[in-house]
Amino acid sequence: MSFPLLTATALTPAIGAVLTAAVPAARTGAAKWLALLFSLATVGFAAAVLLRFDTGDGADRYQLTESRSWIEDFGVRYELGVDGIGVAMIALTAVLIPFLIGAGWNDADPREGDEAPASRRWRPTQGFFALILAVEAMVIVSFAATDIFLFYIFFEAMLIPMYFLIGGFGDRAGEQGEEGQARQRSYAAVKFLLYNLVGGLVMLAAVIGLFVATSDQLETGTFSLQAILEARASGDLELATGTERWLFLGFFVAFAIKAPLWPVHTWLPNAMGESTAPVAVLITAVVDKVGTFAMLRFCLGLFPEASEWATPVVITLALVSILYGALLALGQRDMKRLIAYASISHFGFIVLGIFAMTSQGQGGATLYMVNHGIATAALMLVAGFLISRRGSRLISDYGGVQKTAPMLAGTFLIGGLATLSLPGTGPFISEFLVLVGTFSRYEVAGIIASAGIVLAALYVLVLYQRTMTGPVKPGLEKLPDLRVRELAVVAPLIALLIFLGVYPQPLTDIVNPAVEHTLSDVDQTDPEPQIADADEVEAGR
Repeated sequence: MSFPLLTATALTPAIGAVLTAAVPAARTGAAKWLALLFSLATVGFAAAVLLRFDTGDGADRYQLTESRSWIEDFGVRYELGVDGIGVAMIALTAVLIPFLIGAGWNDADPREGDEAPASRRWRPTQGFFALILAVEAMVIVSFAATDIFLFYIFFEAMLIPMYFLIGGFGDRAGEQGEEGQARQRSYAAVKFLLYNLVGGLVMLAAVIGLFVATSDQLETGTFSLQAILEARASGDLELATGTERWLFLGFFVAFAIKAPLWPVHTWLPNAMGESTAPVAVLITAVVDKVGTFAMLRFCLGLFPEASEWATPVVITLALVSILYGALLALGQRDMKRLIAYASISHFGFIVLGIFAMTSQGQGGATLYMVNHGIATAALMLVAGFLISRRGSRLISDYGGVQKTAPMLAGTFLIGGLATLSLPGTGPFISEFLVLVGTFSRYEVAGIIASAGIVLAALYVLVLYQRTMTGPVKPGLEKLPDLRVRELAVVAPLIALLIFLGVYPQPLTDIVNPAVEHTLSDVDQTDPEPQIADADEVEAGR
């Protein structure tokens, strides 16, 4: 039996979470270094997954597979396997977590002047880092699971540590005072939990329905994604049109809430606004990607006819998300909520690319998931460093920062330019491919989506102009620049954004074969280019 590499990749942060939580209360420094060590070990395992993944012609669709009996009476197995999209998402998750730990190094420490005993009980440093590692482990299993029931368990289980990260370790900058901030954190955490629990319950009904459907037509019911795909391809499993559409909706609603897609997006601005900057990045750059990833793996793979049937509505929702998120970002007074609404707009682009049903669109959507994660991490973490210095999230409280903290302002600018998809940064390639793939099949949708690019330029550049340029606001005259630890967190992310913007081929080589399989599942091919013949050209003159 080969080494269970995927299990090891997920188990490493899980073990790290347990050991970090067990560190004695007085050893907060040891807990931080232990969490960082396990996150770096996870990077090593993720790198091994990347190196062992075969992108050559004729390679298996799902690789590094593991399959073990789990709950035999219900057809549930412990099955893992990754395609190119799963590999890219595991790599993104593993790479980001050490930077989030570094950025949040002091976020859970008691502040000077806290009436300490109570404060230390509800903001334990050990718990903060243990919860981050627990989320990482669950997300990695979600990206690797090929048993639908196994995926569902971890899709839902990650809500628990996220609830405590939002509600128990929220942002300390605010205008409401300690009690008001606690209420806002509690509201954001409960809203996050309720929205996602409702989506999960809808999905559970669909998961059970799919098991019943396979029981009726196959020898035994199964939750195995590979078995269901093979049965559908061979004709052994044929879902009735109505049944397939209802099951699709059950899965899609859960994934749309997680993504988040308009109109089930409203939990995200609250959750990101009240979280610490690293937790806000964990939400939008890692956890939310499980939703868009699952649309590709499960919605399109399991329900191809229903996916085609729902495409016009989904594209409409994606376009609304693009424009709505961008317009609300323009009107925000709160820096972190602005980035949250910008992310809603970006997720609209990702969903648009997925349901454009073209290789360029879906390849661009996958690249967008990776590049958006890195760009949002860079921008949000620098914003978090700025907010921690001033103690305010309000844009109006800043001005002239580039004169007192030029390195902070410079990294903020690069993160913002990547967010608006400036050529030469990774998100530009992603957005370009999404728009090309959409234009080739849905021209009007492509034109409308292009307006999101203009709006992105507005909200990013206006944010930079209001916070970084002009006269120095009172209280910012001695604002410290980035420290060594903070620079060590941000600089690699910026370098990675530029590298993927200039040379995205290593990522596209991994992703493209998986995109081809996904298009094959839904029986779609790229539209043939329309080339006018000589007579038509002459007549046009």
